[in-house]
Amino acid sequence: MTEARVIGRHAGTVLVGQLAVMAFGVTDTIVAGRYSQQALAALSVGSAVYISVFVGLMGMLQALLPTWAELHGRAMLEPAGTQRHADVGRSVRQALYLGTFGMLAGGFALLCPEPVLRWTEVPPALRTEVGRYLSVLALALPPALLFRMYGTLNQSLGKPLLVTWLQALSLLVKVPLTIWFAFGGLGLPAQGAVGCAWATVAVNYLFLVCALWLVRTRPLYRPYAIWRPIERPDWRAIGQFARLGVPGGLAVMVEVTSFTLMALFIARQGTLASAAHQIAANLAAVLYMVPLSIAIATSSRVSYWLGSGDAGRARLAIRSGFKLGFALALVMAAGVVLARSGIAAIYSRNPQVVALAAGLLAWLAVYHVGDAAQVLCVFVLRCYRVAVAPLVAYCILLWGIGLTGGYVVAYEGVGPWSAVRSPAAFWAAAAVALVLLSLILPVILWHAVHSDARTLPG
Repeated sequence: MTEARVIGRHAGTVLVGQLAVMAFGVTDTIVAGRYSQQALAALSVGSAVYISVFVGLMGMLQALLPTWAELHGRAMLEPAGTQRHADVGRSVRQALYLGTFGMLAGGFALLCPEPVLRWTEVPPALRTEVGRYLSVLALALPPALLFRMYGTLNQSLGKPLLVTWLQALSLLVKVPLTIWFAFGGLGLPAQGAVGCAWATVAVNYLFLVCALWLVRTRPLYRPYAIWRPIERPDWRAIGQFARLGVPGGLAVMVEVTSFTLMALFIARQGTLASAAHQIAANLAAVLYMVPLSIAIATSSRVSYWLGSGDAGRARLAIRSGFKLGFALALVMAAGVVLARSGIAAIYSRNPQVVALAAGLLAWLAVYHVGDAAQVLCVFVLRCYRVAVAPLVAYCILLWGIGLTGGYVVAYEGVGPWSAVRSPAAFWAAAAVALVLLSLILPVILWHAVHSDARTLPG
């Protein structure tokens, strides 16, 4: 099987699972939009805060993928049951210490959102509902992060199918629970956006229970000796995890906050602007799953070949992944431009919301092409232990040009041009920033590939 087909099949499996998870967000958005415009606006702001926290921590744990994939590549050079295989299990258990730190920090941020809501001038009428929404999601964070670690392990082993099955089947639970908790019935009061959060809590704990059972019972994991008592902290290994994971997580946090803080700044324009932005933001997240899945599959193959000592096959995997990722990004961007009005109408029955959202989706098409390029670069850069340079580029371009530029255009004006006061200002600035990022990161990747100096955590 060619490298392109291996990456495509792996990415396709991951994508099905990722889209199933994204369907959670789509379900929440549609249900909240049908419940009330106020609930949709609260969901827009609350989900922006939650995603900023969760995805930053997820990025830190996702950075473990190249480490485990490389260990897997080395282990495959020896018979099953050897020390090389057991090194994978030991590395997973040590990573739990890093995950625990993330859960504590993230939970605190979700339970204390008031400073961020005040700083971004979210209207007081929304703050109470947003605070309730986030306090419920704080309960969902620990199982969500642990399941993300389980998914990362499977991706590093080149076996994402179990995770995909769990994510796809969970929709059978998530959709009816969301409708029930949001609209009420059978003795349960209607809870709007907060009901969506309670449904997420239930599904995340179901995920965790299933993942633990699979690791304990499936033959796939036995050679790696994962289910053993956790050892005392190995600070050297944890430090190496952190040196790759923390910059990687911060880079993802910068990327996501440059995106999600838009929702908080746009909130001061009123519920119409927030509702339209939520539609564009939700579709952007769905589209992002395609290049993200390809990036995961590509980085898994690159690290596997690096662990096996075959740098040439690693470079072939990079070329194959990038060709596939760019082709699909262009096709999807064109589809969004052509069908933007119909897509917006799926989310809302309000003609004003649909009209404003359709305009934002035109900018989303440009945004997506840049987004696809940068995520492919960042994931492959982690295979070569490069995490700080992308973080610096993210801060300058996404926060500097994207978020700050959008704020200036929307609320202060530029030179002779007055303030636009439209969510389109933020989407246009973000699209420009991502296009610039997609031109810079490939240069960093080229230098990384040709000056490979990796160290492998234990």
